[in-house]
Amino acid sequence: MLLTSLFLFCVCVFAGAIFDESARKDDEVFRMAVADLNLNNEILETEKITISVEFVDGNNPFQAVQEACELMNRGILALVSSIGCMSAGSLQTLADAMHIPHLFIQKSPAGSPRSACPPTGRVPGTDDYTLMVRPQVYLNEVIMQVVSEYGWQKFVLFYDSNFDIRGIEDFLDRTSQQGLDVSLQKVEANINMMITSLFRTMRTEELHRYRDTLRRAVLFMSPATAKAFISEVVETNLVAFDCHWILINEEISDYDLQDLVMKSIGRLTVIRQTFPMPPNATQRCVKHNHRINGALCDPKNAKSQQLEITNRYIYDSVLLLANTFHKKLEDRKWHSMASLSCIRKTSKPWQGGKSMLDTVKKFGVSGLTSFLEFTDNGTNPNIFFEILGTNYGEDRGRGLATWDPVHGLNGTLSDRKLENNMRGVVLRVVTVLEEPFVMVSENVLGKPKKYQGFSIDVLDALANYLGFKYEIFVAPDHKYGSLQPDGMWNGLMGELVFKRADVGLSAVTITPEREGAVDFTTRYMDYSVGVLLRKAERTVDMFACLAPFDLSLWACIAGTVLLVGILVYLLNWLNPPRLPMGAVSSTTLYNSMWFVYGSFVQQGGEVPYTTLATRMMMGVWWMFALIVISSYTANLAAFLTITRIENSIQSLQDLSRQTDLPYGTVLDSAVYDQVRSKAMNPFERDPMYSQMWRMINRTGDNNVDESKEGIRKCCGAALHGGLGGGDKSF
Repeated sequence: MLLTSLFLFCVCVFAGAIFDESARKDDEVFRMAVADLNLNNEILETEKITISVEFVDGNNPFQAVQEACELMNRGILALVSSIGCMSAGSLQTLADAMHIPHLFIQKSPAGSPRSACPPTGRVPGTDDYTLMVRPQVYLNEVIMQVVSEYGWQKFVLFYDSNFDIRGIEDFLDRTSQQGLDVSLQKVEANINMMITSLFRTMRTEELHRYRDTLRRAVLFMSPATAKAFISEVVETNLVAFDCHWILINEEISDYDLQDLVMKSIGRLTVIRQTFPMPPNATQRCVKHNHRINGALCDPKNAKSQQLEITNRYIYDSVLLLANTFHKKLEDRKWHSMASLSCIRKTSKPWQGGKSMLDTVKKFGVSGLTSFLEFTDNGTNPNIFFEILGTNYGEDRGRGLATWDPVHGLNGTLSDRKLENNMRGVVLRVVTVLEEPFVMVSENVLGKPKKYQGFSIDVLDALANYLGFKYEIFVAPDHKYGSLQPDGMWNGLMGELVFKRADVGLSAVTITPEREGAVDFTTRYMDYSVGVLLRKAERTVDMFACLAPFDLSLWACIAGTVLLVGILVYLLNWLNPPRLPMGAVSSTTLYNSMWFVYGSFVQQGGEVPYTTLATRMMMGVWWMFALIVISSYTANLAAFLTITRIENSIQSLQDLSRQTDLPYGTVLDSAVYDQVRSKAMNPFERDPMYSQMWRMINRTGDNNVDESKEGIRKCCGAALHGGLGGGDKSF
């Protein structure tokens, strides 16, 4: 008896593990599980588990085989791996050759949805020593049944760049057979650039059709990509409140779910893997003869909330191996293992590998994944999905249904619209008149005011859809509102802050200060600061024919005519022309001037000049006249057909540099507050805004209370320019 106890004390249980380089948390949980089991005397009474862990590149099968061979040389009894499909296939072949039980936990790249690993070529008639700890991939079956329950006929399927598109081939085949209209679209890593390219390449009508298509969508994405994608499409107003999106991924934590709900609008359905656990904390942490680490089994513990699915399966794999070692020692069928060599041709597989494999398959364990067991073909049949749904404005998803391979869908799904739960409610709506958003037609024959405009149309549509009624009134001071020096809000913002109104409706600019006081909807229009100038009046000028040339050019032309006339006169006076008998010639200065002028206007002259010098000079003069007349004709035609708009103010910088034109903006508007804050802030004082602030407050009457008043002043003589943007523009 003493010898037996001594022998058992010396038994060393050696297990190896190969993890992907990015799976550091898998290594942490693996070591935690081994430490827990080494402290448990009920499973391995006096024995200890010794481990050896190696990290490999998931895309390098040769490295994985090398590390596995090194572990086998040390005499491992089982191999646990958490890697991708590429390296797992090589490890599966090696485990079959060396008869080493291999517990494989498939790891998805970057948290993307899983796709089934392709089958490896195995020798017929040999045992498969690789056990698939994670169950088969059932995403196609789940999403197909959910889409069918919702009755979708047309939708878009988005998938991220890390997802293996071959994983949904079966789903696409089944949708094609049922006549469903499914579009595929890949979501690139740079989501912002992808959305920007849509707006740049699509016309307006194409964007409207695309928005309509996005009302129904299925997302095969990692939680991180889904959050970034949903945020971007909501921010760019590509989706509406009647949209319904389905996100499917086995691995979505409660934190990811909460974040997704906050970022999305409309309706969101999330499908993820779940692990049924007893509600009692004691039952969750105590499994038969083993107590699970409290940091992992308690759902309220921060460490438990951060567990990935692979972490759970790794913990249960170690627990399963420990129970297997215990059964082998208990039945006295232990097969010690000498080191194996993967290099020598004469190396034989482990003789006890078959017995160890059968024992692993025969018994299961209860752990973090509920119950881990294997079928005859080496797969884990236990998997459960939960289907969570949420509408816009809800804090987190509520349970709608569950799914498992045996019973299918357990629950009822319906794709209903937003619930009309505001019937009988009367809302007080405060507004500020601003064309074309909110306008009013005054009393006609005693009838009350009637409001109209773009924002009023939106309000009416919401009232009809949700069933509420509203009373609308204009802010008493006709301002959008800003934070006053005493900490109080005025205008429309003040009515909301002091609960005198339920809803604010107008073209309100979203600023950080306002967001801190009230909640805003998604913005529906973007526009920047602009400058409104009084248009110059066009007058009829009787001397417009002189406009093609400057006055200095006309003076030069007149001087040239005088100069050439004098030269012609001198040449003819010094060398008179030879005339026929009886001919009369006059070479006076007046005749020479008239001859030169007539030649310039292409009318010729009556006085003949026959000397060579005179003719050479007149030839040059005619060429000059041809060029000048042609240029004048072209400029005159352009001047009479094209209206030239010469505006010296093209930007805020141009506006701040000049001091001749007075300008102002709307008091307590976003533009007014922006100019004031940037001009008065001592830490980031901007010279441009400082100059603008001095200018708009120079006389005290440049700023106005309403944009209509600003337009009247700008069109009149009191004000020449105004700043627009933010809340109001003029």
